[in-house]
Amino acid sequence: MSSLISSPEPPSSAPHPGPRHRSAPGWFLNGMRHGISVPALVLFASYTGFGALLQGVNFPLGAGLLSTLLIWALPAQVILVGGLVAGTALPALALAIGLSSMRLLPMVVSVAPYMRGPRRNVFAELLCSHYVAMTLWLEGLRLLPHLPGEARVPFTLGLGNMLLSVSVTGTAVGYLIAGSLPGPIAAAFLFLTPLSFSVLMVRNAVGFTDWLALAAGFLIMPFALGLDGGLDLLIAGVGGGSLAYVAGRLRRGRA
Repeated sequence: MSSLISSPEPPSSAPHPGPRHRSAPGWFLNGMRHGISVPALVLFASYTGFGALLQGVNFPLGAGLLSTLLIWALPAQVILVGGLVAGTALPALALAIGLSSMRLLPMVVSVAPYMRGPRRNVFAELLCSHYVAMTLWLEGLRLLPHLPGEARVPFTLGLGNMLLSVSVTGTAVGYLIAGSLPGPIAAAFLFLTPLSFSVLMVRNAVGFTDWLALAAGFLIMPFALGLDGGLDLLIAGVGGGSLAYVAGRLRRGRA
């Protein structure tokens, strides 16, 4: 969470996504193939839990699937469903979802430069930004720098569409099997997402600044949880990442 700001170069040992000479459709398919991964399985399990939640509160399946397509952020989707079921006023609900989704902005800012190719296509880059959730952010920082410039947008679109398709499928499966899925198991599936993201960030950590950012974020998080406004993750991520960035600059200056 806390490496949102530090966003270092991925390790040079990151696997190369494939041959460097492909057409745009070829890179799109290559991105889709990379979307079939352990993080995708975690997404599927998490959205299975979300689908079971929809069934448990009698939320329409179609509306739940649409929320996955358009929002694709579990915390915001849970806020949406809970607020609608509780009868929360729509302006207050929209504000709460917007505040919850602010945590995605630093991810978009940090990964967006990697999506720029030799020929800029602003619309395509904006479309790519829709897919920047935690999974694509982590995989993008790891893989995109090792791709030629013209491959990055189609690769991102392929990867994002595969991950989104897995999430939509998980939502539908969870809704349909909710009757046979015990409540604690559904809740555990939802917990898999933050657990998996923590493991991926530890795996991608390189050097002093990354490890300091992770440690600072985890230390700040318990204090941020008690604050109002739903900005706990944003505060811990930006705060920890900023502290690590400043400390890293000071350390390099002294060296």
